[in-house]
Amino acid sequence: MYQDILEKAKHYEDISTRFLMDIVKIPSFSTKEKEVGECILKEMQEIGMDEAYIDPLGNVIGRLGFGEKVIAFDAHIDTVYPGDLSLWDFDPFAAHIKDGKVWGRGTVDQKSGMASMLTAARIIKDLNLGRDLSIYFTGTVMEEDCDGLCWQYILQKEEIKPELVVITEPTNLNIYRGHRGRMEMEVSVKGLSCHGSAPERGDNAIYKISRIALEIEKLHQYLRSDDFLGKGSICVTQVFFTGPSQCAVPDSARLHLDRRLTFGENKESALAEVQDACIKAGYPEATIEILIYKETAYTGLVYLTEKYYPTWVTPLDSVYVQKASDVYSKTLGTEPVIDKWTFSTNGVAIAGMKKIPCIGLGPGNEIYAHAPNEACPIEHLTKAAAFYAALVYNLAQK
Repeated sequence: MYQDILEKAKHYEDISTRFLMDIVKIPSFSTKEKEVGECILKEMQEIGMDEAYIDPLGNVIGRLGFGEKVIAFDAHIDTVYPGDLSLWDFDPFAAHIKDGKVWGRGTVDQKSGMASMLTAARIIKDLNLGRDLSIYFTGTVMEEDCDGLCWQYILQKEEIKPELVVITEPTNLNIYRGHRGRMEMEVSVKGLSCHGSAPERGDNAIYKISRIALEIEKLHQYLRSDDFLGKGSICVTQVFFTGPSQCAVPDSARLHLDRRLTFGENKESALAEVQDACIKAGYPEATIEILIYKETAYTGLVYLTEKYYPTWVTPLDSVYVQKASDVYSKTLGTEPVIDKWTFSTNGVAIAGMKKIPCIGLGPGNEIYAHAPNEACPIEHLTKAAAFYAALVYNLAQK
């Protein structure tokens, strides 16, 4: 059966490629995914899914089967902006084929995963692979802005409760089983404004926040490390200030911090470390805040969440990792590399918050995510689709 599945995936390669090009041609930045979502919904309906709809947050959700055992495949359908267009050799949304690859913004991160998922759905229907399962295919929104928000909504409001979620973010066709978490913080200090001609009369908030920034720089080198996930990190990424004028001492300043959390680190430990850095800088009164995501979805819904995204790891000896490895070798003919992402995914909500097991396999190499001249090998689309369908076949066995 595994080779039959691979042959079916090859049979559908042109359809996988066509659909990927269709959705790459539709710009779909975070909170602006309406048009691409409608395109994906139409494709799900043409495949003949048992259910297909767009939820109130804007996620596109399709389902095959009516079984009690639930598994899900996820791809986020938003992308980052193209950035400096002079760095691109072509229009980022003029999807085209060259050198065996599909080129364009989102081909790696991560519309290729969406295309391969829906090809897997075709194979599952053709070969009747998902007996006694309910298989969900989710095209999720706002991930680039707030990873996991979409799945917080799906789990809490749609009440879909899978026993396994396969994340189709790019892995270069490797099997991934976790990644570091992250959080976004701001550190704020107050000063006292005065005329810039006599700065000694005031209290310069920029000087104060600068000393804290230098302590944050020192903190980075002492953060915890893990043999699998690697080292935690912290970085000042933005600086803001207020003041009466350019000729006045600033009366407030704040830092934006990007904190990556390795295994064993959490919200409480990270806050305590930043507080200690402020004390060492001489400003124990500094205010530290975890930010709240407040953006409005294209549907008009605001679904607030704290910008804390927990670390997660699925154990190597997990039955799902072992089944994925077995399916990979039987379908694709080689032993998989089992590793981790360097960036964050929707797994922060699914596995990190809700403790639902996740594994990952996706077409494309993550090093090209968010980069100009993004491209995904067509061969990856086919192999990923075959893996997804074969995993369903394996999980459906009694």
